[in-house]
Amino acid sequence: MSLLTIVVPCYNEEAALPLFYDEISRTIDDFKNTEPDLSFELLFIDDGSKDRTIEIIKELRAGDERVHYVSFSRNFGKEAGIYAGLENAAGDYVVIMDADLQDPPSLLPEMYAAVTREGYDTAATRRVTRQGEPPVRSFFARQFYKIMNSVTDLEIMDGARDYRIMTRTMVNAVLGMKEYNRFTKGIYSWVGFKTKWIDYENRERVAGETKWNFWKLLLYSIEGFVGFTTAPLTIAAVIGLFFTLAAFIMIVFIIIRTLIYGDPTSGWPSMICIMVFMGGVQLFCIGLVGEYLAKTYLETKNRPIYIAREKE
Repeated sequence: MSLLTIVVPCYNEEAALPLFYDEISRTIDDFKNTEPDLSFELLFIDDGSKDRTIEIIKELRAGDERVHYVSFSRNFGKEAGIYAGLENAAGDYVVIMDADLQDPPSLLPEMYAAVTREGYDTAATRRVTRQGEPPVRSFFARQFYKIMNSVTDLEIMDGARDYRIMTRTMVNAVLGMKEYNRFTKGIYSWVGFKTKWIDYENRERVAGETKWNFWKLLLYSIEGFVGFTTAPLTIAAVIGLFFTLAAFIMIVFIIIRTLIYGDPTSGWPSMICIMVFMGGVQLFCIGLVGEYLAKTYLETKNRPIYIAREKE
């Protein structure tokens, strides 16, 4: 008898949870007809929700022994929620999916077949369209994946979702990476394993509002860059070298011009612009170094990734 754990990170999902539970329950019932030796566990991770999310989860728990939960002491973020789900999952296979039904439960049978019959370690999903998403957000998301794949040794699929199934071996490998600053999409790629990608059309949320605005996505992308590549530091060094060479050439030019034409005082507006520009470049490079130092500082504190207030 195999156990499949479905991990569902939740933050203020009181409107979506009943709809999700109904849908996933129907999928599980259909699943049992084809996989009679498979049992299920629903593990909800309450990420410090401020609405009735945890109360609804407890109500589901009272009526269904398959339901379990971990409730955080505060909001630690989705990355912590995913880690907590993997850490507390008891299944031989573990699925990560959202509660808003943007991750279609109907794909579960295909995903399960990939890891049990087709020889894959994980089956992951990706959106082939971004319908319903703001164009600016879609543009920057695509650019992020392009840049990330070009400056790192990782292969992060454009449109990749957190929705995936993993074998226990891969789950243990992900749990072995205990860094505080987490970028799970990069971690999945870094640990390797044989992956099957399943495409599907983008879906809208069934209820509630997205928790990911443009600013949060920008910070999340920076987390990915800092966590899996030192290319920004290399770029800063190259910029510094370029301007050093440019300054040397300008000094030689000024010396030669002075010897030939004298030294008239002119061009102070252009000089001010150059000074301001150079100051901006220096601050930018210092900021890059500071970002890496900040992440190192947080890692050396060795703080827990999350703190559980209660679980059952």
